[in-house]
Amino acid sequence: MTFGTVQLTTNGSEAIAIEISPHDLPGCLRLPSDPRGVVVFAHGCGSNRESPRNVYVAEVLRKQGFATVVFDLLSEQEAANRVNVFDIPLLTKRMVGACRWALAARYTRGLPVGLFGASTGAAAALQAAAELGDQVSALVSRGGRPDLASALEEVRTPTLLIVGGSDRDILGLNRAALAMLSGPKKLQIVPDATHLFSEPGALDAVAAAAAEWFGRYCGQRENEQERR
Repeated sequence: MTFGTVQLTTNGSEAIAIEISPHDLPGCLRLPSDPRGVVVFAHGCGSNRESPRNVYVAEVLRKQGFATVVFDLLSEQEAANRVNVFDIPLLTKRMVGACRWALAARYTRGLPVGLFGASTGAAAALQAAAELGDQVSALVSRGGRPDLASALEEVRTPTLLIVGGSDRDILGLNRAALAMLSGPKKLQIVPDATHLFSEPGALDAVAAAAAEWFGRYCGQRENEQERR
C-alpha cells in the first residue's frame, strides 16, 4: 500500500485518493487549523463518501478540532455487486488501509486515530480496531451492525454505540454487542430516533455524543494534559 494523493480544494478540505491495492479509493480529508486527532469514517451499505449524515458529523468534528477522513470503502465496480457491501473482511481491509494512510500521511501523521462507523461500516470499524489494537484510540458506531463483526471480544478500544430509541432490532443487537466488548464502552440511546436519525435534532445528538467521546479518548491535547 502507498499513501495516495492529496489535492487542496477551494473550500479548505482536501480531496484524497487512498491507494489500497488494486484501487485508488476517493475521499475527503477535512482539516482544522490545529488537529487534536483524526477520525476515519466507514459508511454503511448502499452509501459512499457523500453520505449526508457522515458528512454532517465529519464537519461537526472538524469544528471541534478533529481531522476527518470520509472515503469510499468500495470502487464503483465493487459497489455494484450487492455481495460486496456485506463483505465485512473486505470492508475491514479497506478500513485498516485507510487508518494506516492516516497514521502516515503528511497532514495527520502522529495524531491519535478514531473510527466512526455507520450500519455495516460499524462492523468493519470494530474489526479494524481489533486488528490494529492500540493504534486506534476511540470508536463510535451510529446505528451499527456489530453482530456482523466476528472479533468483538478482541476490541479493547473505547467504544460508544449510538442507537435510535425507535430502532428496536438494532438496539437489541447493540445491547448484546456491548456485553461482549472488553474495553471502556457505552451504549447511548437517542430517544425516538429511527435508524437513519432523520428526526429533528437526532443527528445533532449523534454528532455531539461522538465529539464528546473522541474528545475524551482521542483528543491529543486532552491526552497530553492527562499525562502531566
